[in-house]
Amino acid sequence: MKLSSRLLIAICMPLAGVMTMAQDAPPQGSKPDVEYAPYPELNFPNRVFFGDTHLHTSYSTDAGMFGNTLGPDAAYRFAKGETVTSSTGVPARLHRPLDFLVVADHAENLGLAPLIEESDKRLLASEWGKQVHDLTKAGKPDEAYTMWGAAVGERENPLDNSEGLMASMWQRITKAADAHNNPGLFTALIGFEWTSSPDGNNLHRVVVFRDDKPRADQIIPLSAYDSEDPEDLWRWMANYEEKVGGRVLAIPHNGNLSNGLMFDSVTFTDEKPFDRDYAERRARWEPVYEVTQIKGDGETHPLLSPNDEFADFETWDRGSFGAAKEKDMLPREYAREALKQGLAHQKKLGANPYQFGMIGSTDSHTSLATTGEDNFFGKATVAEPSADPVRFEEKITGYLPDPEGRDYAIRHYEGSASGLAAVWARENTREALWDALARREVYATTGTRPIVRVFAGFNFNEKDLGRSDFARHGYENGVPMGGELRGSDRAPTFLVRALRDPDGANLDRIQIIKGWLDSEGKTHERIYDVAVSDDRKIGADARAEKKVGNTVDPNAATYTNTIGDPFLQAYWKDPEFDGRQNAFYYVRVLEIPTPRWTTYDAKYFGLKRPKDVPASIQERAYTSPIWYNP
Repeated sequence: MKLSSRLLIAICMPLAGVMTMAQDAPPQGSKPDVEYAPYPELNFPNRVFFGDTHLHTSYSTDAGMFGNTLGPDAAYRFAKGETVTSSTGVPARLHRPLDFLVVADHAENLGLAPLIEESDKRLLASEWGKQVHDLTKAGKPDEAYTMWGAAVGERENPLDNSEGLMASMWQRITKAADAHNNPGLFTALIGFEWTSSPDGNNLHRVVVFRDDKPRADQIIPLSAYDSEDPEDLWRWMANYEEKVGGRVLAIPHNGNLSNGLMFDSVTFTDEKPFDRDYAERRARWEPVYEVTQIKGDGETHPLLSPNDEFADFETWDRGSFGAAKEKDMLPREYAREALKQGLAHQKKLGANPYQFGMIGSTDSHTSLATTGEDNFFGKATVAEPSADPVRFEEKITGYLPDPEGRDYAIRHYEGSASGLAAVWARENTREALWDALARREVYATTGTRPIVRVFAGFNFNEKDLGRSDFARHGYENGVPMGGELRGSDRAPTFLVRALRDPDGANLDRIQIIKGWLDSEGKTHERIYDVAVSDDRKIGADARAEKKVGNTVDPNAATYTNTIGDPFLQAYWKDPEFDGRQNAFYYVRVLEIPTPRWTTYDAKYFGLKRPKDVPASIQERAYTSPIWYNP
């Protein structure tokens, strides 16, 4: 049925009038009498983002020379949730995308494998470059890699006169980061790994920029060819900030492979006791520590924490990359002990060199940031999922002969499907995430994604756990993870909440781990169970009276959430507080037992499980500490 033009006009005119009135703006200069919206003024972190700050692609020589053909572009696409074909031809995809990623390729001859693949003319102009190129093209990449390893070991850069190579490969990496960086949705932080390895001992640091490509391109990454001394790295970082006006931080990792060097009490080159300047610089440039990753968990060790039944978790303690380990090295390798020694330095120097937050990341060399036990693509391309014995048996350490002939090899089946960095921030941007790392408002997980929050102050009470403005109240009346409390005659009070990974296992318990320095200068630690699942009781010793149980069926590689709780929370007040003593507190959250990746592998590929690793593990999270200083 057709309407006449008069009728259409009659219908439309009143509507147009209403629409015009509705869109009229209030007169300029007018202001409502009541300001209703409460949120514009709130600026505290209100979201947690999960990511990986330590992933290697084919641009790392120890990845690209061992079969990894995937560059930074593929790594970012995989992290963002796309299906990527792995270097071994297997379609791979994350169950859930990451929120952020740092491609942290080794600075030492950055991009060597792609340059060989491309037969780059600049590489071939070097006699050494042509040798490694020809060996690789002739099907002898192991011999080419041995040549490169010898050069790194001797700290003689064979491409020293070809600096344009490194700059061009660095600019490819920064280009990929900027191309994939999508503020608000996915963050690609620019970074690299400085791979200091004196005598095969791990002093590695991942360097992370707050900046974009134009600033990062003004430098060339520092490598171990330039120096193996962390103080030289800090000087390089300071020069970068002064030169370009940017911001940068470093993340140490794997003290368990440092053979006592990572948390030493003397400087690297001069072997002098720390002074205040050293302590302040280390805390300034290294605000967080990667406490868990594929090469073992670095929270603590059973010999250092004999009263901690959860201390022996994914332990790597046989040696570094160059020699077997002595027991007296252990106290200078693990995070909890370093945090305790930091209190002693604080008391003596007035500054704490080991005032660091804690994160996890993967250190995967496959370009695939996988942390799920049921989707673990391994440390290296040769150990990607398959029934090939190399998946379990590939050596990660122990290639170099120990001076005393000891076997300190650690094989791939002992590797951990770990970990992730959890960051509290307000938005998913380079600036917001980097700032959270710098202020230590972060926590580590061993690969799952529980949500953990903690506040400490002097005025919290148990009723605060139920507040609708829990976070706002926490920030206004205390400090979050990574913060500091100052002198008081009142004991600190804590509010802790933990929510399980929505696709993961229930929670077993929440613990607060305290370390302190007594009046005689001795350090101590104690573990408090502050919330436990399944209505279990906490005894007079502040520990759960019963274990949570274990529903894992190793043969089927399954578990059930019939035990544990999806959510736990706790109010806790330190019952043994002494306001004259330096102390720290961090939260450890334990999940119920679930199958280890080797158990999933055995089920899927029809293999026998390795006997000297457990069939099940308890995934966990470690928050950054909160420090108390008199």
